[in-house]
Amino acid sequence: MNLNQKIRNRALAALAALVVVLPVAAADDSDSIDVVRPVASMSTVEVGHASLLDTYLTPITYTGVNLRLGHQSMRAMKFSPERWVSRLEAGIDYDNVQNMVGNNTMHSLMVEGRWAMMRRYRDVFTTGLQLMAGGMAQLRGGAIYDPANSNNVVAVKIHPSVGLAGAAVYGTRIGSKPLTLSCHVSLPVIGAFFSPDYDESYYEIYLGNRSGLVHAGWWGNRFDMDTQIAADIHLGETVLRLGYRNRIERSWVSNINTRITTHALVLGIGGEFLGIGRKGLSSNARIISSIY
Repeated sequence: MNLNQKIRNRALAALAALVVVLPVAAADDSDSIDVVRPVASMSTVEVGHASLLDTYLTPITYTGVNLRLGHQSMRAMKFSPERWVSRLEAGIDYDNVQNMVGNNTMHSLMVEGRWAMMRRYRDVFTTGLQLMAGGMAQLRGGAIYDPANSNNVVAVKIHPSVGLAGAAVYGTRIGSKPLTLSCHVSLPVIGAFFSPDYDESYYEIYLGNRSGLVHAGWWGNRFDMDTQIAADIHLGETVLRLGYRNRIERSWVSNINTRITTHALVLGIGGEFLGIGRKGLSSNARIISSIY
């Protein structure tokens, strides 16, 4: 065997050793770190003021009380936990509103689900400030009921959409207790929504008049924005929330104008949880929180 063949054989042997050893070493290195992504969960009760106008039912704006039960959860994404977080939110709204003379009451019941994925930027402008931005998908629907309307007593609302989501989160302290201040904004951009023509009854739709009921939703005929501001006080493993929510919902199509505005006080309780099935942390665990 000549010198060139010996060198070639040794090079091939070294390459084969690297092919075998490197994946094992990489696997050992990744397995040595236990990445933990706790779920930041919050259940909320909201009480506030509602203003409602739906000209399919009445040309008069009704005002009254808004009640909402909600649940939110945030978690760092599995594929890039340091940079991406997800936010899941569900809620049910009930509005009890009256006309200006108080002789008629309308009821509104809306159910909503929203999921967002946002890119996180840490320590922006100052230490402890996180900014998040990304996209979201939302489904909102329900009905408004006016018992005094002789012909059309119900206005059905269905609105699937996709849009933008953003948040600003700042961690500080109040005395010896950690305090997290946050502002979350959800802004649908495009979607679709259901609306009959003005003075078209649901009985006509039942009989077969179903053309033109679904409309493309965009900022030219529909605007919807949800803003939440909160202060989370950490009491050990329990987190108490005090906040404010403002929702603006507008649509104008088929000669029907809908305007819904709510301002509500938010009270919540929650915390961070390791997730179902996890009993404890290993000694080399790396905890990546989504918000706290």
